[in-house]
Parts: sequence; C-alpha cells; structure tokens
Amino acid sequence: MKKIIFSLIFFAGAITLAAQTNNISPQEFNNLAGLIEKSISENFKTKNYESVGKLLQEAITLFSRLSTEHQETSKSFQASNYYNLACVYSLQNKKKEALDAFEKAIKDWGYTNYSHANNDSDLDNIRHEKRFIALMQDIRELGDYLYILKQAGKYEKSDTAGLPYFKYENANSQPLKDVKDLFNLDSIAGQGDEISKIINLMDWVHNTIRHDGNNYALCEVDAIDFFNYHKATGKGINCRGLAVTLNECYLSMGFKSRFITCMPKDTNDPDCHVINSVYSETLGKWLWMDPTFNAYVKDESDNFLSIEEVREKLINDQPLFINEDANWNNQMQQTKEKYLDYYMAKNLYWLQCPAVSKFNVESRYHYRDEIYISLLPIGYKRNKGARNDVIVHDPEYFWQKP
Repeated sequence: MKKIIFSLIFFAGAITLAAQTNNISPQEFNNLAGLIEKSISENFKTKNYESVGKLLQEAITLFSRLSTEHQETSKSFQASNYYNLACVYSLQNKKKEALDAFEKAIKDWGYTNYSHANNDSDLDNIRHEKRFIALMQDIRELGDYLYILKQAGKYEKSDTAGLPYFKYENANSQPLKDVKDLFNLDSIAGQGDEISKIINLMDWVHNTIRHDGNNYALCEVDAIDFFNYHKATGKGINCRGLAVTLNECYLSMGFKSRFITCMPKDTNDPDCHVINSVYSETLGKWLWMDPTFNAYVKDESDNFLSIEEVREKLINDQPLFINEDANWNNQMQQTKEKYLDYYMAKNLYWLQCPAVSKFNVESRYHYRDEIYISLLPIGYKRNKGARNDVIVHDPEYFWQKP
C-alpha cells in the first residue's frame, strides 16, 4: 500500500460534515485530510480492510470538494487514493474492484510508480490478471525509470572543435576568497587527505543549510547569500541552491568543480535534481557529490564513482553502493534502491552545466550571458531553453579533465 500524499488521517464524521458544503478551501482540505491517515493506518494495522476501503472512498469524496484548479495541482493525492483502494480490494480478493481502482489511479489520475506497484505484495492477488499486466506495461513506459534509462540512445565521439572550453574560477579571486574566509573552510575541510576534505565540505553544506525543494530563495544565487538567507529566515533552499553553495566552497578551496543539472526524459516533468561533480587530482577523475542527500557513490571494490560511471552502471545492472550516512535533512535515511534505482535513474537521462564554473554564475539581479553545455543521448529531441545552450552527444568532451 502506498502512503497517501498530503498527511491523510481521517475521521469519517468530520468528512461527512465537510461534504455538506459544495466547496472546500485547500486549508480546510488539508486539515480534514490530516484526519484520514491515522484512521487508515490504525485500521490497516488491524487488517480491517473494509473500514480502510470506506475511509479511502471518503477521501476521494473530500477531494471532489476542491476547486477544479486545486484538483489539477493535487492529482497525486487522488492517484494515491485509488492505488491504495486497489490494494485494499486486492487484499480482500475482490479482483474486479481492485482492477477498476488500479485503472482509475493510472488512467484518470496519472499514477506512474511502476517500481512500487511491481513490488507491492498487497497487489499479489491481481498480479497475474491480464488487465493488470496490460496496465503495468502502460506505466512502465512512464514510470519504470531504470527501464526508460536503459532505452536511451547511446553517446558518440564527435568533432568538438569550436565548442566552448570548460573553465573554473581561480581560488584567489576575491569572491571565492570571501567564501573561504567567511565559512572558515580550511577548518571545515580538515587536515586529512583530498577525499576527506571533499566529503567534509559536502557534509558541512548538508548539515548547515536545510533542503526545501519548493523554496526558490529570494536572494542572490551564491554561497554567501544562501547561507545568510537560511540563517536569517530559517527556511531551506532547493537542491540547486545547495549545489551552487557546495560548488563555490569547492572552488574556493582550489578544487575544480561544477554543479550538474540532472534531467528526466519527460520534458513535462517539473522535477529534476542538481548535484556536484568535483575533480579529484589524487584519483584522476570526477566524483559524484550530492549535498541534498549527503551522498556519494562507490562500486563493489569501494572505488568512488563519477556521474558518468554511475549512469553507465545503472544501465548495465552493475553493483552500486551509497554511503551509509546518506540522508535527507538528517531525518530520512536514503537507500540505494530509492536514491539511485528510482530517483536518480529518472534524472540521469540528460545533463547540463554552465561552461564556466564561478561565483554567482546564475545571478538573480545581474545580467549573465552564460553558455550552458547539455549532454544528450543520440536521438533525444527537446526544445532549447532560454539559455545559450550548446547540445553535445560526446561524454569525453563533457567530462574533459580540467
């Protein structure tokens, strides 16, 4: 059973009263939806599936009281309701009702989490039904992100003459010296080897500034302003802000570094993820560092891996491991399956970064005419963005040594 999105706990009497009105505000909806999850959870634990089904039907009715506009932006809530209803019916061996609910979750409300449905034992009673198999194939093309990544076109070596060089701001520039001095990065990096310094800097950013994926902080786009914004407001910043912050910390300490926007195949998917690629002179390679999840990746021989290597190993089903302390906001531990096989498999379809890595490269308040380089698999078509975007298919060029 999939945890319902919005905090859904619920008391049937409260919902019945709400249903007597034609409209309900988002705040009222959230408050009442907040009463659902507890009751569902309690009844599910005692295997009172009939009551759980009734509660989910009430939740579906509650959703219908939202305005059309708010329903449109909250489809995932209703998708989860119908998915969970399919699970409950399946557990009661009500196959037709389970298949009807599963179909509504997918076709009416856009449920696409193939991996979850494929491994959810609650659906085992309908798993071999022809209708279920057909529906699963439908969402596989949309929500099985490892499968989608494996279907991506290849890269190719090409003539890159005339393309921009990747450049990195010198650590002696005044803005980067300011970053180093303000944060006392020598102390944070520590006296260990190069790799320990790289990890310590990521740890510090992760532990110092909270992540909030919905917050586009209204401040200048650089490490100093992001730090001061968080300190003054207590609000978190999105993954791009964290990666920009870590990138400038790396640059200020003399490491060659970029922040890499990792993008999905679906151009209508608003979600992407931004992480860092920092060059290790000791290892002679780029390293994957993600300040949002305090994560790096290794292979079965305990070797640190680059973004390029992780992508290839995902495609080829080769072993991958993330550090044990990878987590979100020191609240939620990450697993390899959740982080790499699902989330990052979706967001490694194509990659983009500025050609010049420097302080405040994406200034909010000062005009910047920066060039961006996008690495796309062959055959993938997308519209160019507003940025000066150079599209390439050659990973050797994109990951050239600094």
